[in-house]
Formats: sequence, structure tokens, C-alpha cells
Amino acid sequence: MKPRVAITAGDPAGIGPEVAALAAADSRVLAACEPVIYSPPDSARFAPGVLSAEAGRAAYDIIVRAVDDAKNGDVQAIATAPVNKEAFRLAGLPWSGHTDLLAHLTGASHVAMMFHSEPLRVVLATVHVALADVPRLLTQSVMEKTIALTARELPRFDKIQPRIAVAGLNPHAGEHGLFGREDMDVIAPAIEACRARGIDVSGPFPADTVFVRAHRGAFDVVVACYHDQGLIPVKLLAFGQAVNVTLGLPIVRTSVDHGTAFDIAGKGMADPESMIAAVLLAARLASGASRPVTHG
Repeated sequence: MKPRVAITAGDPAGIGPEVAALAAADSRVLAACEPVIYSPPDSARFAPGVLSAEAGRAAYDIIVRAVDDAKNGDVQAIATAPVNKEAFRLAGLPWSGHTDLLAHLTGASHVAMMFHSEPLRVVLATVHVALADVPRLLTQSVMEKTIALTARELPRFDKIQPRIAVAGLNPHAGEHGLFGREDMDVIAPAIEACRARGIDVSGPFPADTVFVRAHRGAFDVVVACYHDQGLIPVKLLAFGQAVNVTLGLPIVRTSVDHGTAFDIAGKGMADPESMIAAVLLAARLASGASRPVTHG
């Protein structure tokens, strides 16, 4: 039996409703799952491209409905169209986006954002925080939990124990303390602690080469220290095909690799390929299927 996948429409003023509808009608999606669109009531009206508290609240309500249905088993996975973080804030919501909201709604103690694509997979140790705050937030405990979560969750995708690389925070991974001590004092001890637990993890490696090595097959996934460090290489290699996956949830959740694109909302210009990829991956994870892997 094909899994039922909830497709949430995201911020109704953005391109989410459009890409959700296009994905739900795609032949590849229909072959893999039964898509169910979650959107605001038909009576609700939102001006395309207009930021508003009402749209932020509507996007939140959609997510809550989908999560409730996933927890109850009415759907087997959720694929989400993008929300707008400013609209969330205008609506008085304390969450910065899907990831922390989903952790709250499901009671998950530790989650991480992973971007999954054929060329490269990246897990983020910190997400939507100011770059100036990253060194303070990147504690040994956070790194250990993120590495351990990656090791536990990745076999769902490939049925293998992943070879994990960790990107250094500083240039040249700190150059033995010459360019910062975080790599020596925080990241390296976290890696050693995880290796002692049997996890195949190595680093910290200079971030300017570790993604190239992973792309060429030396590693199955890279743990990045902060948002743009990990997402620039993924989007360079696979923009529009990458899928955002929340690791650590008790439900399957995937999402697109782009934002609400208010500038093209309502103009019929949105590309649904990332939404289609998100739904297909959600269906695969929900059905327990994996793809064959060959190490390069």
C-alpha cells in the first residue's frame, strides 16, 4: 500500500500553495504515494507576496493539523512548503521556522536539519542564529549530540553506517589554534568522544575542502558548524533538487530547499521540482525503502 503524505502549503502568500498543488498532481508523486494537501480554508484570502501576521498564523495552523494527523497515523509523512520567518514573528509565534516548531509539537529532545541530495548531504550543528553567536552555541555537547544523531538517523536512507566528516569552524580548521581554538578545544574532543562510542566520524577538516571530498565519495555526510557553511555547497551542487529533512523527529518530515519567494508568488513561475523531490523522499522514508550505495 502506498503511504499517505501530507503536503503542507506553507505561507499562503508565497509560492507554497502553487508548488504543493503541482507536486500533488505530478505523475512521479502519484506513483509513489497518496498526496494529501493541507491548506487554509477556501474562504481565507491572502494577497500574493504580501507579508502578514494572518498568513503566518495560517501557515502555523496548517503545520499543527498535519503533525496531529501524522502522530495519529492518518498520514505516514509530511512534506512542507516554505514558511516565512518574519510572518511567524508578526503572528506572535516564538519559533524561527519548521525545525524548532516540529520539535516542540512532537516533544523531540534533539533535532537537526539535514539537506539531502545525490551529490552531497550536510547536517547543520547550528541553524538560524547570527554568525556572531555560533562560537558560543557550538558546545562540545551540541557537537556530540549532532554527530550521534547523524549516525543514528542516516541508516534510514541507505541501510549503512555512515562515514561522517565534521567541518572545522575556523579557516584551516583553526591551524592548531593559530586561527581560533574552537576546533581544538570543542570540536575535536566531541569527535573523539563519538569515535570512542563506535561512530565512524573524523575531522575537523578545513571547510574549504571537506565538501569536495564528500562530493567525490570519501564521506557519506558532512556535519557543518553553521547554516551558510553547509548550505552554500549543497545549493551550488543541487539547488532545486536538495531536500531538507528534520532528523530526530518521531515522524517523517521533509521540505523544500528554498523560501517563500514572495517576488514571484501568484505569477505562475514557481518551479515545483524541490517540492516533488521532498514528497518523493518522504514517501521513500515512510515506506522504509532505501537506495543502493556504492562508496567512491
